[in-house]
Amino acid sequence: MLFVHARTNSVVLRLHAIFLVLMIAAGLAFVTTNPGRGEESPAYAIEVSDVTAKVGERAVMQAKLHVRDGYRILQSRVIKLSAEDDGVAFEQEMVRASIEEGVLVFAVPLRATKLGKHPVNGVFRVGYIHDSDEMAMVSLRLIASVTGTQ
Repeated sequence: MLFVHARTNSVVLRLHAIFLVLMIAAGLAFVTTNPGRGEESPAYAIEVSDVTAKVGERAVMQAKLHVRDGYRILQSRVIKLSAEDDGVAFEQEMVRASIEEGVLVFAVPLRATKLGKHPVNGVFRVGYIHDSDEMAMVSLRLIASVTGTQ
């Protein structure tokens, strides 16, 4: 009976170890395929500025998409802006870009509503043309922070 109990514990420990290794591998795969702020697309390089503003005052977060050589801008907008908490209020949920010297520039009007640092998320929905035979629409993440001060 003791032998069966020891063998069962050994099997359970091995299964836990295998599960742990698989979870670590999956986590590493997620980290390397979803790099966050530094996320790049074949067509665009992303540049987003964090914002520090007095609570209640209007501020503007600048986000830029630099088009890479060989690509052309097709269509663009930012959609589904959100803050992780209620520390940021957006004037608009969707912001269209202007084009300045071949760069898509998004000016996102917002207000810090609480003191402290608040994560902000959004999605760039942009299109591009590459050569004469490739057109695509892609979604790229906007990740930044807004810090409310006194």
